[in-house]
Amino acid sequence: MSELQDLTALIRANTPLIVIETRDEARVVELFRQALMQVWRALYRWSITEGLRRVDLDREDPPEVAPDASTTLHAIRDADQRGIYLLLDFHPYLGYASTQRLLREIVQRRDCQPHVLVLVGHKVELAPELDALAVRYTPKLPDANALLKLVREEAENYARENGGRRVEVDGDAVQQIVRNLRGLDPIDARRIARHLIFDDGALGASDLPQLARLKFELLNRSGHLHYEYDSARLDDVAGARRFKRWIEQRRDVFVSGEAPAGLDPPKGVLLLGVQGCGKSMLAKAVSAGFGVPLVRLDFGTLYDKFHGETEKNLRAALQSAEQLEPCVLWIDEVEKGLAGDGGEGDGGVSRRVLGYLLTWMAERKSRVFLVATANQIDALPPELLRKGRFDEIFFVDLPDAATREQLFALHLKKRSLDTAQFDLAGLIAGADGFSGAEIEQAIVAALYAAHAARAPLNDFLLRAELKQTRPLSVLMGEQVQALREWARQRTVPAD
Repeated sequence: MSELQDLTALIRANTPLIVIETRDEARVVELFRQALMQVWRALYRWSITEGLRRVDLDREDPPEVAPDASTTLHAIRDADQRGIYLLLDFHPYLGYASTQRLLREIVQRRDCQPHVLVLVGHKVELAPELDALAVRYTPKLPDANALLKLVREEAENYARENGGRRVEVDGDAVQQIVRNLRGLDPIDARRIARHLIFDDGALGASDLPQLARLKFELLNRSGHLHYEYDSARLDDVAGARRFKRWIEQRRDVFVSGEAPAGLDPPKGVLLLGVQGCGKSMLAKAVSAGFGVPLVRLDFGTLYDKFHGETEKNLRAALQSAEQLEPCVLWIDEVEKGLAGDGGEGDGGVSRRVLGYLLTWMAERKSRVFLVATANQIDALPPELLRKGRFDEIFFVDLPDAATREQLFALHLKKRSLDTAQFDLAGLIAGADGFSGAEIEQAIVAALYAAHAARAPLNDFLLRAELKQTRPLSVLMGEQVQALREWARQRTVPAD
């Protein structure tokens, strides 16, 4: 059913008390006016500043009674014909027992017409006895057509305010902007569209990063998500050829949100691997590969000492991520957030958090692609690893010779050094067993040594640093080897 049909059904049923939480009061009034085309009632609007006035389709009469709440409710009870009463920000005046009692009598139809009372406000909190009598109605968020109309209206406003100067428009970018405005109410969507247009008088691809930041800042009121401004390109990550191809194959389906018949949209991946081998870089590169924002969920900020607050924080964070769709949600070191035993140690919080996360993963319909990274496989709960939780589980192993060559080339080029001046074959052999992070740090250490000696970086200094570095594969050889053996038959190699 459409939004208007839902509302009309509530009116036809003579629903005595409706609660609508919204900031867009004008839209609610307009919706009820449209509903009068299908089911006739007298329509009234009340506010503490204007009092009670009739606002039918083609009329808006002067206030009929004094604006105080008690007088208004008496007037509603004494009305000789049934009506719809939109009471704007009325709930703060229900603190008085007499006012609350009078409202209950109207809702219970004692000596009055079967009115429909509608409490409208940004956040409407009622006493339990009133809340039990109310039906909460949530206006639908604007669809793509409504958002496109909104953007066009702001473009016309810009032209009107700037002497007829037309907004420069990139049609493809506008479609992406409209897609990224999904999940916002009309007020916020209009504010962001206006910001983008009035900033430079144009709408183009360059506006997309700014839009993503504005939307994130608007929706992340809980503060549990972190917007990752610096995402890596897939080409910035050495190796992982199989993983990159997997992402590229799913890009169009994820971004468009239109999966062909019989094909499920991509949901997410789990990246396991040796520390320092590029899991975080790959997580960042996924957002660049899809061309969507990247947000990171820090489990450490979710946990709260009060009962139920941790789960509430997780719900708020996931809801914020869904409103940012399409996006990539990155949970780094997921095993640390779910490592509790679920018993007396943490009061069962970790089990409840895991349960909610698993339910969300299974039931979500939003275009939020989940990337979870983990280092310790034995710390992961088995429920998270069973088939179907993630689209795929990839293992990021120690780099082979070809990947080490790419790593040296990337990090030397990043520091404006010519790879032709180095014996890459010798460096690749000397870095056997090194992770990507360890290769980068060896280059950094060699650069410091060269700076101290007031000499250019050379093979001798690089090989010296590689020789005196003990990589993790040596320091924790048993654990690293056990992890690699476990992954060999159970996961898909990223490279």
